[in-house]
Amino acid sequence: MLEGTKNALKAGSSKDISKYFNDMVEIGLNKEDKKTYSKTQAEFVLRDFFKQYPPTDFQYVHQGSSKEGMKYTIGKYMYNGGTFRVITVVKQFRGSYLIDSIVFEE
Repeated sequence: MLEGTKNALKAGSSKDISKYFNDMVEIGLNKEDKKTYSKTQAEFVLRDFFKQYPPTDFQYVHQGSSKEGMKYTIGKYMYNGGTFRVITVVKQFRGSYLIDSIVFEE
């Protein structure tokens, strides 16, 4: 799941990353307020983001987990104009780990 997310971010594929979304996912983009979207809406939001900021690379900087079973990653999303720090929170839903929140900070 983490490797698939990494590859989707590296490729700028909203379709591939949406496979790992929970039914509702919180997205924060470039200093905008975080908003909660359905899985389908979230795919469109990220598709537009990837069009505006096409990736040149993505790599994880840190991964961790809480006592409650939440996992998180901090990554570096690179595009021609700079980088975004990407914070992803992953929770277990119905036996699978799915993305609950993803935030891009410039």
